[in-house]
Amino acid sequence: MANDTKKLWSGRFKEGSANLLDYFNSSLYFDKKLYKEDIICSVAHAKMLAKCNIISQEESEEIIHGLNKILTEIEEDKTEWFKKNKSEDIHSAIESRLINTVGETGKKLHTGRSRNDQVINDVRFWLKGEIKEIITHLKHLRITFINLAREHLKTILPGYTHLQQAQPITLGHYFLSYEQKLLRDIKRFDQNLKSTNVLTLGSGALAGTSYPIDREFVARELGFEEISSNSIDAVSDRDFVAECLFNISLLSVHLSQWAEEMVLWNSDEFKFITISDAYATGSSMMPQKKNPDIPELIRGKTGRFIGNLVGMLTTLKGIPQAYNKDLQEDKELLFDSIDNIKIVLEIANEFLQNITFERHRMYEAASNSFINATDVADYLTKKGVPFRIAHEVVGKIVAYCIERKRLFKDLSLSEWNSFHELFGDDIVNQIMLESCVESKNVYGGTAPQQVINAIGRAEGEHYED
Repeated sequence: MANDTKKLWSGRFKEGSANLLDYFNSSLYFDKKLYKEDIICSVAHAKMLAKCNIISQEESEEIIHGLNKILTEIEEDKTEWFKKNKSEDIHSAIESRLINTVGETGKKLHTGRSRNDQVINDVRFWLKGEIKEIITHLKHLRITFINLAREHLKTILPGYTHLQQAQPITLGHYFLSYEQKLLRDIKRFDQNLKSTNVLTLGSGALAGTSYPIDREFVARELGFEEISSNSIDAVSDRDFVAECLFNISLLSVHLSQWAEEMVLWNSDEFKFITISDAYATGSSMMPQKKNPDIPELIRGKTGRFIGNLVGMLTTLKGIPQAYNKDLQEDKELLFDSIDNIKIVLEIANEFLQNITFERHRMYEAASNSFINATDVADYLTKKGVPFRIAHEVVGKIVAYCIERKRLFKDLSLSEWNSFHELFGDDIVNQIMLESCVESKNVYGGTAPQQVINAIGRAEGEHYED
């Protein structure tokens, strides 16, 4: 069955489009998110057309008045406005409404532009604001990690490799490891903002336009720092979208790693943290349960973000140059990732601020193991024993203790000396957890003084929104 509703491009066609085609082809149900950006960019375009004497000043003002009226209509009742509109996309919806509102003059708005350069310009204009918002959320979360690092300069816990206790660290040092990841994320989004901040209007469908337009004027009006230099590339470029989806995916991987640790630390086997009741959930069947749903969902969202990135790259890989309808698929992926990463960042920050870190339990866990074994080897090495020999000696001591169900602290000096004569009375103090942590007093190390220094460096890093 054919739809007889007139399209903006229907002049070449003798019959209406099939209803199923209209349904399949439509993007209005998701790209309506860009209504404000489309109107703002259209206003700038109308101003430019008058400035360049392509249309009259009176026509430009009539168009701009009509566009602002449409913006008010949509803002007053978005649901009803879009429910009534049967256009194939947001750009056609607004232009059709403009023509109905101001008459023939509305048909002049599209002079010197194509939906190809219009749509990507709207996306760029919208994404600039979204990236800035993500950077702001990242900064807030990063500050929370820094504040927690300052609070836990001397809180000792086991550090893990292969999920096995490895060496004692400070909780402050742990928090700053995520601060560093977030700092790199901020830098990546800052670069993404630069690659997004490019005006594409003026590229036309793919070859530019024959009208004497002023692209610099439009760029200033819309706050774009650069202007696209190749019209073919401009309408087909989605690198900045893929870059944003990658940045979101990698950020989500970082948050997923942290979330996994929170899930582990919340378990009865660890008991390193207690989650505020307001940020945990229960079981409908098991009354005793207090579940870490927030970090689990943060962890779970990562697959969704990575899937959106893969979907975008897969869409792009087979497209020939210039605009192809495949590129319509970019927006749902981008919108979904943007909307979800913002709530993830917000809830992660609140969750982190509503955790009690169980210092005594962390210290106890680090005390009942051989987590200071490397420091025993270092003790011998500092007395002239080659490290590989020291490593072997300490390995034998560990095996000796395991066999007898003892720890280093339980050994007598004579037992120490049975493995090497250079062990002295000072070995006990040298391998205390506090001594082990304090000894890592090198740039980037876990010693409290190095954590203080790292906090100072972190607070000195500033990136503009």
